Amino acid sequence: MKQLIQNIRNGKAEVAEVPCPAPRRGTALVRTAISLISAGTERMVVEFAEKNLLNKARSRPDLVRQALDKARREGMLPTLQSIFHRLDQPMALGYSAAGTIVAVGEGLQGFQPGDRVACAGGGYAVHAEFIVVPQNLLVKIPDHVDFESAAFTTLGAIALHGFRLASPQVGESVAVIGLGLLGLLTCSIAHAAGCQVFGVDRASERVTLAEKLGTPSSLRENAETAARAFTRGRGFDVVLICADTPSSDPVELAGEIARDRARVVAVGNVGLNIPRKLYYQRELTFQVSRSYGPGRYDPAYEEKGQDYPIGYVRWSEGRNLEAIVDLMSTGRLDPRPLITHRFTIEEAPSAYELITGRRREPFLGVLLTYPTIEEPHPLRRTELRPLPSTPLGRPVVGVLGAG
Repeated sequence: MKQLIQNIRNGKAEVAEVPCPAPRRGTALVRTAISLISAGTERMVVEFAEKNLLNKARSRPDLVRQALDKARREGMLPTLQSIFHRLDQPMALGYSAAGTIVAVGEGLQGFQPGDRVACAGGGYAVHAEFIVVPQNLLVKIPDHVDFESAAFTTLGAIALHGFRLASPQVGESVAVIGLGLLGLLTCSIAHAAGCQVFGVDRASERVTLAEKLGTPSSLRENAETAARAFTRGRGFDVVLICADTPSSDPVELAGEIARDRARVVAVGNVGLNIPRKLYYQRELTFQVSRSYGPGRYDPAYEEKGQDYPIGYVRWSEGRNLEAIVDLMSTGRLDPRPLITHRFTIEEAPSAYELITGRRREPFLGVLLTYPTIEEPHPLRRTELRPLPSTPLGRPVVGVLGAG
């Protein structure tokens, strides 16, 4: 089968022929129909891989500290060997896909071959023709939800978890800073929850798209003035930061447009230099959202299928995925207007040239498509009946083969 992999040493993304995996206990083998490229997360991985060794170290001081600790414990030579071994290991890209289950492993509950599913998880819902996904990272999709929409489920769950952390109420004003995929999905979720939603971005084309989709929006340079007008001078009850930038400007802007004691949640990957005076004077609550909900990064939940009791954890990772599919099913969330590009799996390296800016072309939702495999014709059963007895002496002809 074909799979997109990233070489961490030289930064090259390529489509390789690899063996088809087999489902393990508690997992399903899924034939992928569509996978979504996460422009923020996956671009970050690709750009890191393209750096030379020195720049890799500069961009990830946390990994440098780990290497130094290992060198103190085990010595320099084993540490260097370990580093170069890791760099030579290909990395599977992708974490949001949709397809059809073709086989199930022992112990998998609630799913069977033929089920249409949305799939989540780094290392699981990768860009490949066949993927193996654990039970808690699968969610069924109804027939009227197409695979292209379902491929947005994971990213939608990330937006939904960040929205939930802010605990917004019906009628409250919500500002969304950053109108990329994550931000526009967040706007749709906030609208569905009955909030008054306002968007901010630096790109005029994204502001235009947000307004076309029903969210009043402003360019960054006009944001403070537009925010005062939108909130009647009160400030926003909730500010959700969905931008992707090393700058802390989104955090500063959030403080400027929030009301006293408002809630600010960083959903995207942004700089976190919080201006203390501003946040102190307004007594703002600030929180960083972690991926798509409780269960993320918990091996017992993701790999072993151990769910959390709903009475204690209402919105786990898997239940957030279900909620996004429910919003799509009822028409309250439609990601299809966000799709700008489609590439076949064979063309995947071109998709990464797009998201890293080499093609100098605007983009938003970038999908990878996979070959449609025709179902085999059903077997036709032929019933063989014994021939009537033949008198002795007469010639008998026998035919071998039932074609």
